[in-house]
Amino acid sequence: MPTDTGADLEELLTRGTLTPVGRIAGSSNGALLCLVGDPADEILVIHKPEATERRLWDYPDGTLVARERAAWLVSEAGGFGVVPPTVLRDGPLGPGSVQLWVGPVSGEPEQEPLVDVLDPDEVPDGWLVVLEGESSLGEPVVVAHSPEPVLRTVAVLDAVLNNSDRKGSHVLRDGAVVRGCDHGVSLGVEPKLRTVLWGWAGEDLLAEDVARLERLAAALTDGLADELAPLLTAEEIEALTHRVDVLRRHRVHPRPRGGWPAIPWPAL
Repeated sequence: MPTDTGADLEELLTRGTLTPVGRIAGSSNGALLCLVGDPADEILVIHKPEATERRLWDYPDGTLVARERAAWLVSEAGGFGVVPPTVLRDGPLGPGSVQLWVGPVSGEPEQEPLVDVLDPDEVPDGWLVVLEGESSLGEPVVVAHSPEPVLRTVAVLDAVLNNSDRKGSHVLRDGAVVRGCDHGVSLGVEPKLRTVLWGWAGEDLLAEDVARLERLAAALTDGLADELAPLLTAEEIEALTHRVDVLRRHRVHPRPRGGWPAIPWPAL
């Protein structure tokens, strides 16, 4: 991977030659694995064409790819560093999003999971159990996740984004940080946080995450809202600002609320 600065990487994602190399298995929206750049300086990206989006009744305004870009802008403005660099550009099927690929590809070793479905007796020390249930054979299982602070920061950003689809497979290690991907169904107006990262529900936020919220609040009043305006509705930007303000005031991880499933399906 090239050693570009953030600005250079964004420029490469936006203007570099986009070459599809395969379709993402299981993608509901026709996502493609692509190479971007010249042969001597290529990086892997995931490209989601707007034309292959499956429109959702609860996200009727705008496009899902626009929310992918908006989530990156919010993550960067607050200093969360969770969402990989994401741009909007033309591709082989027209406009869409292009996001830096994070994680292994075929033939590379799998990463140690940050979220897993486990036998209750096999939960690693310190891991946080968020759901108890049964397997298809009627055996007890739990959904649990790592207690690492970098994953906790992902949980805070998800509350900011009102992320309705934080599956375990959507959090990946990227060196010393944890990245979160797939934010097309986020940033809606109605509260619908749906995540596997409930292990800190009701606990005080870490001071570092409070500082990120303060930084994000300042950014929203200093140009970020204008940058989000082409991507989200005015009501969605207002709801985003309100969520940030509530988290700043209470400084507590939210708890699941009624009227909406708290865990995505499948969980991983």
